[in-house]
Amino acid sequence: MAEKQSKNGDSGAAVAVDDPAKVRNVVLVGPSGSGKTTLAEALLAASGTVTRAGSVVEGTTVCDHDPAAVRQQRSVGLSVAPVLHQGHKINLIDTPGYADFVGELRAGLRAADAALFVVCAAEGVDAATVAVWEECAAVGMPRAVVVSRLDHHRADPAGEIAACQAAFGAGVLPLYLPARDGLVGLITRRYFDYSDGFPPKIGEPDEADLARLNEARNELIEGVIAESEDETLMDRYLAGEEIAEDTLIADLETAVARGSFHPVIPVCATTGVGLAEVLDGIVRAFPSPLEHVPPEVTSPDGEPHAHLRADPDGPLAAEVVRTAVDSYVGRVSLVRVFSGTLRPERPVHVSGHGLAERGHEDHDADERVAHLYSPLGANLREVPYCVAGDLCALTKVGSAETGDTVSSPDDPLIMKPWTMPEPLLPVAVIAKTRSDEDTLARNLSRLVAGDPTLRLDRNAETNQLVLWCMGEAHADVVLSRLRAGGADVDTEPVRISLRSTFAGPGRGHGRHVKQSGGHGQFAVCDIEVQPLPRGSGFEFVDKVVGGSVPHQFIPSVEKGVRAQAQRGLVDGHPLIDIRVTLVDGKAHSVDSSDAAFQTAGALALKEAAAAAKIVLLEPLEEVAVRLPDEHLGTVLGDLSSRRGRVLGTESGEGGRTVIRAEVPAVELLRYAIDLRSLTSGTATFPRKHARFEPMPEGAVAR
Repeated sequence: MAEKQSKNGDSGAAVAVDDPAKVRNVVLVGPSGSGKTTLAEALLAASGTVTRAGSVVEGTTVCDHDPAAVRQQRSVGLSVAPVLHQGHKINLIDTPGYADFVGELRAGLRAADAALFVVCAAEGVDAATVAVWEECAAVGMPRAVVVSRLDHHRADPAGEIAACQAAFGAGVLPLYLPARDGLVGLITRRYFDYSDGFPPKIGEPDEADLARLNEARNELIEGVIAESEDETLMDRYLAGEEIAEDTLIADLETAVARGSFHPVIPVCATTGVGLAEVLDGIVRAFPSPLEHVPPEVTSPDGEPHAHLRADPDGPLAAEVVRTAVDSYVGRVSLVRVFSGTLRPERPVHVSGHGLAERGHEDHDADERVAHLYSPLGANLREVPYCVAGDLCALTKVGSAETGDTVSSPDDPLIMKPWTMPEPLLPVAVIAKTRSDEDTLARNLSRLVAGDPTLRLDRNAETNQLVLWCMGEAHADVVLSRLRAGGADVDTEPVRISLRSTFAGPGRGHGRHVKQSGGHGQFAVCDIEVQPLPRGSGFEFVDKVVGGSVPHQFIPSVEKGVRAQAQRGLVDGHPLIDIRVTLVDGKAHSVDSSDAAFQTAGALALKEAAAAAKIVLLEPLEEVAVRLPDEHLGTVLGDLSSRRGRVLGTESGEGGRTVIRAEVPAVELLRYAIDLRSLTSGTATFPRKHARFEPMPEGAVAR
C-alpha cells in the first residue's frame, strides 16, 4: 500500500478537508461481478483523480491492488479511492461482493455514511444480491441504486429496476431514465447527452421520451413528497402546483438519509453515461458525516461517555476499519475519524476490547502517529490532518488492529464494535519445513490482527494449527498471503477432538513397587470406576478406611488418575464423565512418596479400562440454520444425511425459517460450503458446542 504511483496514473496530491460538511463517505456495495470496481475506476478518471481508467481483467485498477484480487479478477478486500467534485471530497469505498468477504463489506458499511448499491442491468436480482441488500438494511445504511453495464448486449434497465422494486420494495424509484446516448433527468426534465463522452451536454428531451418521462416523474415526486416534513406539499402538488426543484432535492436528501427511499441512476462505466449524475447525486442527495450518528463510546473500563458528533474540535475518536501489512512500510491502518481531528506527530491511545474470542486480546497502548496519509488504493499520499468525518491511513502504529479505537491519551475511549461474521470453515495448515514455522507464526499474527473474520485455533489435542475462514475463496486468499509472506505451507485434513468414557463399571489395581540402592518406590491403590451421565465431567471420591492409604497420599492418587484420564487410554482421547473411587491401598513408611502414588493411580485407571469397555465420544454441535422456505426440504434432508437430529423449526424474520438441530462436528467440517451450494448462498448458521455423544459403530473419526 505504499506505492509512489498507482498503475493507471495518480494525477495529483491529496487534499485535506477542513469542514465535515464537504465530505461524503460512500461505500460501493453489490453482488460480485456487478461492476463496482469498474464504476469506481470510471469515477476516478471522470473526476481527474487518475489520468486513465484501469481494467479489472488487466489487473490495473486502483482498488483491486491486492495480488489475490488481480489473480481472481474480483475484489477480496476493502479499498478507498477519494475523488473531488464541486468542492467536496468523496471517499469511494470499494468492497467485495462475494459472500466469503462479508467482513470487508461490514467494515465498509462502518466507515461510510451512505451506499451506492450496484446491480448489473443484465443479471436480475438473485439471492446473493438480496443478501447484500439485507446487510445494508441491517445497519440502516442510506443507499441509492446504480444500474450498471448499460452497454451489455442483454441489458434491460427497465426490467432491472422492476426486479429491484419487487425485491427491495416500492421505495426504489428511478431518478434518471436511459435515452438514446444519455439520460433524462426526471426532476430537471433535462437530457444529458453523452454521445461525445464525459462530461455530458445538457439539452431538452425528445418528444418521444416525454410521455414515459412524465409518468415516471409523477411517481418519483410522489415518493419524494411522501417523505417530506412539509405536510402541505402533497396537497399543493395534487392541486397542480409546480414544486420547486430545490425543494424536491432537499426532500430527496431527507428521504435517502432516512433509508426509506432509494433513487436509481443508470450508469455505463465504459461510455461515461451517468457518471456526472452519480457524482452530483452523491454531493446533493447523500448525507454528510454531520448527519451520521457516531457509534456509542465508553471509557476503557466501561464507564459511559457523552455522545459524539462530527465536530473537528471535539474529543478525538477514530476507528481502525481495516489493517493491512505492506512489505515496505509495515502495518497500515485505515481509520475513520468520527470526532475531533487527527494530526501527525501527536500521541494517541489505541484500545481494543471485546474480541478476545477471535484471538484479539484486550489491549491498550499509547503510540505516536508520525504521518497521516490519504489512501488512493495502494498509493499513500501524505496529508497534514484528518478532520471528523474523513478517512485516512496510519502507518507503523504497531498495536493497532481492525476494530480498535484511536483516541486521545488524556481521554481514552472505546467504540462499540460492529458485528463480525463467524468463520465456519476450518483449514488445518502446516509448515513444510522447520525454518518455515517461525515465518508462518509471524505471518499469522499479522493476518489475524487485520482480519477479524479469521480465527486462529491452536489445538493441543490434535497438534494442529487450524484457521477458521469464511469459505473456500477466503481460505485461498489467506493461504496466498501466507505464502507471499515467505511461509511455505501445506494444508491437511482437519482432525476432530474426540473423548472417551467407560461403558460400564470397572475395577483397577495399581501397584508401583521398585527397589534400588537407597530409598525405593512403593505405592498400591485400588479403585472403582463408574460412568456418569453426559456432561458430568470427572469426579474423584475417597472411601479409604483404616488408613491403608495415608491421608497425605490421597491427593497424589487423584492427581495421577486425573493426569492419565487427560492423556487418554484409546488413541490419546481424554476420559470424561466418570467417577473414580479410591477404596483401598498400601503404603510403606519409607519408600512411599507422592510420585509413587501418582504412578500407582495411573496404573490403576489403565487396568480398570482394560477390564471394562471404553466408548469413543464425538462432539455434537448445535446449529440454527436460517434459510428461505423454498430450501427447507433440501436442507432438512441434508441434515439427516449428516446424522443430524432436528430439534424443531420456527418462523424467522423476512419470510425465513430457522432450523434448530444437533449435528456431529465431524459432519460440519465443510458444511459452510455445502449449505451455500444447497441454498444459492441464502442460508446462514451459527454453531456452538452442545456436548459429547457416543460415536456410532463404523463412523469415521476424521
